[in-house]
Amino acid sequence: MSQIYGYVRILNAKQSQTRQKKNIEEAYPGARIFEEDLASGQNEEQPKLQEILHLVKPQDTIVFDSVSRMCRDADQCFHLYENLFNKNISLVFLKQPYLNTETFLSALNAHMLSAGDKTGRTAGQIGYYLTELVKIQVRIALEQEEKETEELHKRTREGIEQARQAGKQIGQKQGAHLVTKKSIQAKELIRRENRDFGGSLNDLETIELARISRKTFYKYKKEIASEQ
Repeated sequence: MSQIYGYVRILNAKQSQTRQKKNIEEAYPGARIFEEDLASGQNEEQPKLQEILHLVKPQDTIVFDSVSRMCRDADQCFHLYENLFNKNISLVFLKQPYLNTETFLSALNAHMLSAGDKTGRTAGQIGYYLTELVKIQVRIALEQEEKETEELHKRTREGIEQARQAGKQIGQKQGAHLVTKKSIQAKELIRRENRDFGGSLNDLETIELARISRKTFYKYKKEIASEQ
């Protein structure tokens, strides 16, 4: 019987595993999830992923929230992708379904059936072209995720600067409204993810993802509502 494995990895203390786990469990309720802790998540060897790779067999599936959770380097990602694909192991990337091995396999099979068309291309040539396309797509996906992360950091810096220009206190001051990089990032996350602002997470899930106390969460939530 085939097995489904979920893999979760965070890269720094500001990230949370909750969202990744939730996404995988919603898509694949029976998945056996392996979580790297922060230290091992920064380890290039990724011991929990290695554990999956020792367990996985043909017809099994490995689910990732995104391709950057599998690995950070494009070449490393593609070599692992190619190796697992050749072993008949399915890969699923929830945020980049166009990279799923089933998508690639469907395209490969469709083109192989038409390999004798009037273009004169062989099945081997078509397979090579599709493989190169996947390699490019993996690189683009990683670059896009990096760009989105940098955009979040940029918005955080802009938020701090706007708060400073508006005369708000940046840093600790007794009795003053406190604006910090962490508070801006937490509010951005609450606006984006919490159900009361159009997201999909309830209050408890949002608190876990933001890594803030319940008191702080409800304070920020009230401030966001008043700003709107």
